[in-house]
Amino acid sequence: MTSSIMFRSPEARARIAAWFDRFHERLPAPARSREVSTRFGTTHVLVAGPEGAPPLVCLHGALASSAHLLGELGPLLARYRVHAIDVIGQSVKSADVRLPIDGPAYAEWLTDVLDALGLARAHLLGVSWGGFAALRMAQVAPGRIDRLVLIVPAALVSGSPWQGLTRIAIPMALYRAFPSEERLARLVSGLFSTPDDLWCSYFGDAVRSYRLDFRPPPLATPASLAGFTRPALVFGADDDVSFPGARLLARAKELLPRAETELLEGCRHSPPTDDAFRARLCERIARFLGSDADDVAHVASPAASPGIAASVA
Repeated sequence: MTSSIMFRSPEARARIAAWFDRFHERLPAPARSREVSTRFGTTHVLVAGPEGAPPLVCLHGALASSAHLLGELGPLLARYRVHAIDVIGQSVKSADVRLPIDGPAYAEWLTDVLDALGLARAHLLGVSWGGFAALRMAQVAPGRIDRLVLIVPAALVSGSPWQGLTRIAIPMALYRAFPSEERLARLVSGLFSTPDDLWCSYFGDAVRSYRLDFRPPPLATPASLAGFTRPALVFGADDDVSFPGARLLARAKELLPRAETELLEGCRHSPPTDDAFRARLCERIARFLGSDADDVAHVASPAASPGIAASVA
């Protein structure tokens, strides 16, 4: 058997696959499961929301999945046709590969996914590592994006190395080597805004199951984003060790000329996972995506490209 690039053992992969099913069962609306072909390998997508509604493509963060993210965006499913994509190299549901973080690979991958889904242009939302992939798309293929939403995105700023070491890296290493509830609690205290038992239990399994990829994504530059002139909405968290919120939003204003920014006060890198926060976040996103309707065009091709295998999830 070929060794996994992403997982430490077959048992670890099975453990994370079971977690995907568990999060999928909690989705607030029916979702259709699809697999699409890309030049880098098969990619899984969950599709939910009314057919014919404006398309919203969503990219989750590292060590997560489409089911994790779709559950947090439930209020948007009444207004948008949401395509939650399992980011290749970061989800158990897509191909077991790692893409280069320098160069256009992530944009090429996402372009292939959009083509396979029949989306010539769509709103794009990215969270954390998914924000990095979304920014790469804005750099390489800006014409495929109507409006861009970034939630605590990677690739805009870097946090303090000392804070990252003491609050994240050392607690993570200790938990991986000597797992205990106390060490897990210390680890998630530096990352999570709310003590969500399900998310915290999942994260504990994830950091022990994945072969962790600590490559820092290259920071976007004014030159690299010069071609992106569409509206953007950027959220930063004020107690984010990895991407400090105030600095992140200031840089977003420099790089994205039409950016609106929101600081999530009292939040760490992982925003709250309660219903009240979900409702506020999604209402803000919906207001942004729904504004200035004459300035956006939702274009879908008549039929998806070949190479799609679809099934009901």
